[in-house]
Amino acid sequence: MTSPPCSMTRISCRAPAWHRCCNSRSERVCSGSSGTTSTHLGKTGGVNAHLKVPALVAGMIAGADSIDDMDLLRHGAMRRLFTGIRAPSTLGTFLRTFTFGHVRQLDAVASRLLINLAGQAPLLPGVDELAYVDVDDTLRQTYGYAKHGAGRGYTGVKGLNALLAIVSTPSSAPVIAAARLRKGSTNSARGAAQFVTDALITARKAGATGVLVLRADSAYYGSDVITAALRQKACFSITARQDKAVRTAIASIEPGAWTTIKYTDAVFDEDQQRWISDAEVAEIPYTAFTSKPKAKHVTARLLVRRVPT
Repeated sequence: MTSPPCSMTRISCRAPAWHRCCNSRSERVCSGSSGTTSTHLGKTGGVNAHLKVPALVAGMIAGADSIDDMDLLRHGAMRRLFTGIRAPSTLGTFLRTFTFGHVRQLDAVASRLLINLAGQAPLLPGVDELAYVDVDDTLRQTYGYAKHGAGRGYTGVKGLNALLAIVSTPSSAPVIAAARLRKGSTNSARGAAQFVTDALITARKAGATGVLVLRADSAYYGSDVITAALRQKACFSITARQDKAVRTAIASIEPGAWTTIKYTDAVFDEDQQRWISDAEVAEIPYTAFTSKPKAKHVTARLLVRRVPT
C-alpha cells in the first residue's frame, strides 16, 4: 500500500510556529522621504524631480496606465488639487532619463515613506509582536511591439514582470514594502536575495521588532534567499521543490509521525478530540542545499502535507 502523494512541502526555520491624518501629521510622514532630496538626475529632462515624481504617483492613483494618460491631471478641477503639473511628454522625457540607480533612489523614498507612515498611524497593529513579509511576482500583459522589456514569462503572456513584497500582521491589511518592475522573460528569483533584504529591513524599521516571518513559494527556494532572511534575523516559511533529496527525506518519515488536520470535508471527533480527515501533516529535521558549499547549507524543519488524490 503506497502513501498518499504529498501535496505541499515547506521548509521553515526552527522558531516556533506563530502562526486620515491632519496636515501636520502628513508633513511628519513626508519629511525625509520626499523625492526632492533623494532623486537626482543630472540629464536633460531630469530637473524638478520633486514635482514630476509626485505627479506620476498622482496620475497612477487616478487611473493612468500610460504616459498619454497622465494628461488627466490637467482635466477639470485637477489644478485645485495639484500644482506644478507637467505635460505627458515632459513626464515621458523625465522617465526616459532614469537608470537603475535612479530606481533605487525611489526605492529608498518609498521605504522611508512607509516607515514614517507606520510611525504616525496604526498602519500595522501588532507589528512589534508578529509580522509577515510575503514575496511573489506577477506578470502583467502589455501591448504593442515597442514596449521596452516586454517578454514572455512563465505564463506565456507577453508583458512585464513585477516583483512585490508585502508586509502584514494577523490583524492588519497588507501594505507594499517593496516593488520592482522587471522584463517579462526574467526568472522569478532573479535579484530576489537583495530584494528580500531590502523588504525585511523596511519591515524592521516600520516597527517589526518581534517575530518576523518571510513567506514565499518554491520559485524562491534557494540558499541565497534563505540566507538573506537569516542575516536579518527573520524566520522563513518557503515551499520546497520536491527534488530527489526532499523526496528521500519524505520517504523516511515514520508512519506514526503523521497527524490529521482540518481540511476539506474534515469532521471533528468530540470523543477522540481530533480531526477525522484524509489530510495529514508531518515534520522532520532537514538540511537543504547539501550540493553547495557547506557555508550555504541550511538546516531547518521540513513540514509536509499529504492529501489522497
